[in-house]
Amino acid sequence: MKSIHLIAPSGASLDTRSPLAGIEWIQKQGIEVLNTACVNRVEQRFAGSDAERLAEINQLATLSPDKVVVAMRGGYGLHRLLPDIEWSAISNAIKSGLQICGHSDFTTFQLGLLAKTSAVTLAGPMLNFDFACQGEQGGDITPNAFMWAHFQKAITERKLDCTIEAAQPFLRKSALGQVSGMLWGGNLTVLAGLVGTPYLPNQQKTQGGILFLEDVNEHPYRIERMLMQLLDAGILANQSAILLGGFSAYRLYDNDRGYTLETAIEAINQRLPNNIPVLTGLPFGHQAEKLTLPVGAQAQLQYDLTGFTIHSTW
Repeated sequence: MKSIHLIAPSGASLDTRSPLAGIEWIQKQGIEVLNTACVNRVEQRFAGSDAERLAEINQLATLSPDKVVVAMRGGYGLHRLLPDIEWSAISNAIKSGLQICGHSDFTTFQLGLLAKTSAVTLAGPMLNFDFACQGEQGGDITPNAFMWAHFQKAITERKLDCTIEAAQPFLRKSALGQVSGMLWGGNLTVLAGLVGTPYLPNQQKTQGGILFLEDVNEHPYRIERMLMQLLDAGILANQSAILLGGFSAYRLYDNDRGYTLETAIEAINQRLPNNIPVLTGLPFGHQAEKLTLPVGAQAQLQYDLTGFTIHSTW
């Protein structure tokens, strides 16, 4: 990995220190960082005007194939740009070797590209959180070693290989099994917001897929409601497996009376065909320890009551 090309397609940086700290850390690894000016753009809550952010996205089609594109942060903003993104041109750049990585609001772009072109992108680290890790007192801490190792493996070897040891309480038909299919998904709120639009891969494309989901700042009842939407839209029952990553930074209330995230997952699980495994503990989401997942690539999954192993090459 010789260089990282930054883009800021969604929200403006919440502080000036995070992107600079991230850039500095990457540079210390001997990696050139390009297009750093994007981290300074601000237009209302966005990282620049719609026109600026759209031009930056479409410029990806002109980058040399050895570049690795990394989004600055998520938030919101990509949904505004979808009708004018040059999907085919960007897909051609990816086929030539360009790699594009992000998560959170970046799920919007990844699923739109998958729906329009089948091009593979990477759901993985972003600049502000993953490479600019700061402690509670604002001091720098080293970016997560697990995240960095899997990101490098994805970039240099185009390979995902990970075993997750975590008890699996939602398996029903079989205590063990294996499936294969297209790995796809991302942020649950974003994905649910694309249902019924041309920017969500259709059910023919995702049939038998391995769907991964994560979210942040969403109470379990909202998680359940969005999963019910995906269930009633026929998306969940169309999969060969469902992987749940981090659902973080929410709080429960007294009036929940024992209702938890696990309760919400079980409500969905009971309505799914019992041959579709729902697996938890995927290290992915708004958290320091995260895999880099190839959105749109074929993957193999083996699972039992103690955890699961996931493999993919692309």
